[in-house]
Amino acid sequence: MFKILVAEDDNSARRLLCEVLSGYGYETIPAVDGAQALELLQAHHADLIVLDVMMPRMDGLQLTRRLREEGHTTPILMLTARETTQDKCRGFLSGADDYVVKPVDEEELALRIAALLRRSQIASERKIVVGDVTLSYDAQSVTRGEESVELPKKEFLLLFKLLSSPGKIFTKRQLMQEIWEDNSGADEHTIEVHVGRLRERLKRFDEFEIVTMRGLGYKAVKKV
Repeated sequence: MFKILVAEDDNSARRLLCEVLSGYGYETIPAVDGAQALELLQAHHADLIVLDVMMPRMDGLQLTRRLREEGHTTPILMLTARETTQDKCRGFLSGADDYVVKPVDEEELALRIAALLRRSQIASERKIVVGDVTLSYDAQSVTRGEESVELPKKEFLLLFKLLSSPGKIFTKRQLMQEIWEDNSGADEHTIEVHVGRLRERLKRFDEFEIVTMRGLGYKAVKKV
């Protein structure tokens, strides 16, 4: 079970957040402000932190900067009543991973938390599992049960990128910048060729598919 530390100085809001997250199957660790959250994090492991920006003693921005300076990589989701671009920039620059504006929509909060946890797990384990298919970044391998599929490095990186965020559309420009680093003469046709080769090599796999979003780019869709 994932553990989520919830730092919110408003008692009613904190209790409600904990109840909502418990309803989604998470174990919660409540904190009344940033200072207490820091103390609790020294004694307890948290897989994710949800915190309010405006808190006494130590606010959310101060806590986030402190944690990042100390090397903590735990995903942080900020809650705030402020929604200006400047406020969001301050949050992200302090080290936050996501930002939700109050009043909080429970379903949106749950979806954002699930996405952050998924990305965090992928980053820490450097592994993606979709049904019976496992992608290991360190081994640069794709396995399905006892079967192993060898992919050229660029094709593997392309597949890993797409499956790291199922349903998310990646533009061809994004893929060129991140996989080919925009310095190898790659163009849109290069992406198209690699996607075509991936589809051919993995045509027996029914756990996922790579979908072309015409005029936009590509996305991976889980089918299990």
